[in-house]
Amino acid sequence: MASAPSSTPSACRTPRAPGAIHQPDTARDLVKILVTGPFGVGKTTLIDSVSEIRPLHTEEHLSEASARVDDLDGVRDKATTTVAIDFGRISLPGGVVLYLFGTPGQERFRSLWDDIAYGALGALVLVDSRRLDASFDVLGLVEDSGLPYAVAFNSFPDSPTHHGEERLRRALDLEPSTPLVTCDARDANSSIDALLALVDHLITRDPAEAR
Repeated sequence: MASAPSSTPSACRTPRAPGAIHQPDTARDLVKILVTGPFGVGKTTLIDSVSEIRPLHTEEHLSEASARVDDLDGVRDKATTTVAIDFGRISLPGGVVLYLFGTPGQERFRSLWDDIAYGALGALVLVDSRRLDASFDVLGLVEDSGLPYAVAFNSFPDSPTHHGEERLRRALDLEPSTPLVTCDARDANSSIDALLALVDHLITRDPAEAR
């Protein structure tokens, strides 16, 4: 992997253009990253906000049948859900290209996890501070897979503001070395900052692979 990007986040994203699907000529390191988290946490939104190509989404409308098995607590306004993957791409300075794979957030799609995670170097786990307990299963999957990861709290209009970092770390049982950031998945620069936190973590935890 290339050295840690040093440019400002706003310089990282190539404007999306019609037909801009080809890999950049400057690409040297191609990195598969999972964007994961519980149902309704903003994974599709984050990938859509940063992708330099037209993102691939596999969304379907929530039905009455799915409402009986999916926990809609805290996301009552959500009308669609990812049923396979979301996919996007972003080029970072130094020739690093991130291929972003968004995972479904419901337990019923757990059988897809191993296939989607295969070959990934790390994961960005999105968390909703209004419903921390919804993140435990996904964090368990990431840890069981052995993937290094960073945690990003996606900001919602009614997100609590009284949680301190140490309190959140304890609540999620995070290691001190696990990056913990706050982002707004709707904002490209904020989302890129979260991805850069993960990339920096991948580089610093394994210098041999970074070279």
